[in-house]
Amino acid sequence: METVTLDLGEKSYPIYIGGNVLNDADLIQGLIRGRDVLIVTNETISPLYLHRLKQSLGDLRVDHLELPDGEEHKTLTSLDKVVTHLLQHGHKRTTTIMALGGGVVGDTAGFAAATYQRGVDFIQVPTTLLSQVDSSVGGKTAVNHALGKNMIGAFYQPKAVLIDTTTLTTLPERELSAGLAEVIKHGALADADYLNLVEVSMPALLARDPDALTQVIKRSCEIKASVVAQDEKETGVRALLNLGHTFGHAIENAMGYGSWLHGEAVGAGMVMAADLSVRLGMLDREDGIRLRNIIASAGLPVAPPPGLGNMMLELMARDKKATDAGLRFILLEGLGQARLIADVDADRLSETINASDQELLA
Repeated sequence: METVTLDLGEKSYPIYIGGNVLNDADLIQGLIRGRDVLIVTNETISPLYLHRLKQSLGDLRVDHLELPDGEEHKTLTSLDKVVTHLLQHGHKRTTTIMALGGGVVGDTAGFAAATYQRGVDFIQVPTTLLSQVDSSVGGKTAVNHALGKNMIGAFYQPKAVLIDTTTLTTLPERELSAGLAEVIKHGALADADYLNLVEVSMPALLARDPDALTQVIKRSCEIKASVVAQDEKETGVRALLNLGHTFGHAIENAMGYGSWLHGEAVGAGMVMAADLSVRLGMLDREDGIRLRNIIASAGLPVAPPPGLGNMMLELMARDKKATDAGLRFILLEGLGQARLIADVDADRLSETINASDQELLA
């Protein structure tokens, strides 16, 4: 088993990575402070992994709640279901909520944990590659609003993250590719050598080679943990982790939540961020084209659907990363080098937003 520690002083916690972590009863029971556990999962993951987790919880008092599967269900309605279940089943402040599933389950259950009786213990058990390398680490919890993604939430750190790599054997190919978007993102913004590794390892990653997957999960967690340790609540350097997300969130919202997976939107969003970086004279076109090719090799889209330009601009203006001074973008000065840019030239932004697939990085 590999272990990465996210260092946040009193709020520090371990990230355990390995095969069959779900079966490690001693590890799992050692993380539970009280006697009561609520497992929040979804209808897809429940029949696959719920029994294994319940077995590892032994004689603790355990109940579970299944949410509908999909980004379109990351809503206040789902949050209300979690809170109502907690109240109806008599859960107290000593309860531990465990999120068994992907990013939607993790974000929704985490927000419930942050707010139920002003905060209860919370453990992330991510089962998708995207949630293992990104959303389960760092304490961002939220649900979506019709007018914007992740607009209602809180920073609330888990007590631990349990990453069982065997759960990736049942992951649909489209979901695997979506997770690789965040893997690529970490290399593109912070570690050129890691991006090189991802590039050459892509065939093995797509074939679900366990050693290759463990290697990238660990390195992505290390990168994210390092950034979050410097800036827990995204007042500075943590914003760099949003590479591709300002564009990507607008794509998700414009298409309707659930139409595109988050990682698919981030993949196209990174290409748009690279294109804008080139137009602003920050990034060599060859590096932008290389990044686009890596994203394409993961089976991800490299451009948004046509005709979304004006709608994307409106949605980006409401993005939570916008400030009083206007939109902020994470752009690239080189592969492995990201920078926060405010007050982007409106003409260059319009060119990127309205560029066709063939025109991006052309």
